[in-house]
Amino acid sequence: MTTTAPPLAASLLGRLGRDTQYVLLGFPLGLITLVLGMTGFFLGLGTAIIWIGLPILMGTLMLSRGFATIERSRIKPVLDRGLPHPRYKRATAAGFWRRVLTPITDGQSWLDLLHTVFRWIPSTVAFVLVITWWAGTIGGLTFPLWDWSIPRGPGDTDLPELLGLGDATSTRILFNMALGVFFALTLYPIVRGAALLEAQFARALLGGVNQLREQVAEAQAQTAAAVSAEAIALRRLERDIHDGPQQRLVRLAMDLGRAEQQFTSDPDAARATVAEALAQTRETLDELRALSRGIAPPILVDRGLQAALTALAGRCPIPVDLDVSPSPRLTPAVESTAYFVVAEALTNIAKHSHANECRIHLHRHEGSLFITVADDGVGGASLAKGHGLAGLDDRVRASGGILTVESTEGTGTTLTAALPL
Repeated sequence: MTTTAPPLAASLLGRLGRDTQYVLLGFPLGLITLVLGMTGFFLGLGTAIIWIGLPILMGTLMLSRGFATIERSRIKPVLDRGLPHPRYKRATAAGFWRRVLTPITDGQSWLDLLHTVFRWIPSTVAFVLVITWWAGTIGGLTFPLWDWSIPRGPGDTDLPELLGLGDATSTRILFNMALGVFFALTLYPIVRGAALLEAQFARALLGGVNQLREQVAEAQAQTAAAVSAEAIALRRLERDIHDGPQQRLVRLAMDLGRAEQQFTSDPDAARATVAEALAQTRETLDELRALSRGIAPPILVDRGLQAALTALAGRCPIPVDLDVSPSPRLTPAVESTAYFVVAEALTNIAKHSHANECRIHLHRHEGSLFITVADDGVGGASLAKGHGLAGLDDRVRASGGILTVESTEGTGTTLTAALPL
């Protein structure tokens, strides 16, 4: 079954209706926001010297923020895309005055108030244009239906007579219908332009004063997190190689050197030393395979995330309840990060939690992959720097995700990671 695009006429009529609705509703909203915004601003500013005005000013800014949210939702049908919701400042500490002063120091909140107070200007211009053109269109095209209702005295003259077009009723009707045709032909561009005038004014003020700055800061934070995660991973790999395979290889070299000296004097002891060296070689290979699994396990590349997590859970010394919803293969970066999250969480649980069981749940929702790892251990985990999960937090943030930890003493730990797909 195929779908076809709507006819051009239907599309234009739909656009005309949406733009008209936007402008007609924007005019009374502009008057309401003007009164509330001006009243709250001047009342708060005038009483700020006695501190009463600060809560009033904060309330006015929060009210403007609410009107801005409404406008961002109204603007989508006009611009065919919604405005992103900006990140407002949040209080970094508890306390009444901290919560009051935080919106006052937020630049976007003042732009919201500016839109609240001055939106009536483009709204009024747009409203006048739309009402005039709709009235001219409907009134001109339907003029023959209501011309008879216009009272005319003996000395009254119509516009056609003043222009020298005659005084016949038919001439008057044709003239007004011609005006109606003119308004009808120019109705769409005028209404569209009026709606865009009001919408672009809102977009300029409500699009987010800190949006670009926040995007740059977020990109820089992700880069820093990626560098930090990579540095931590390299240091850990270097430590693991130094403490494991490197020590075994040093011992292997010493054993082989001793065996070389024993071949002439004590062949049996040399054979025993070589056998021990072979055992050391196998153990070294096992440790290297374990280290490689932490970097890029072959099962993850070949069979996907679900199979890799199943193998990972099977090697955990603590019983693991794994719940992974079947889904198509994800991108290698997402699968690698998800595997790293679960692997690191299971390692920490095995080392520090004293847990009896562990639950792992993965599911996709609204374009993100959610990973939950919970245990019934002693708790006390933290994302603070210096703790074991700090590197994991950097790894998740480097991929654009969010990591949260709930870990109360004595009630276990729940780790949740959200990775964008």
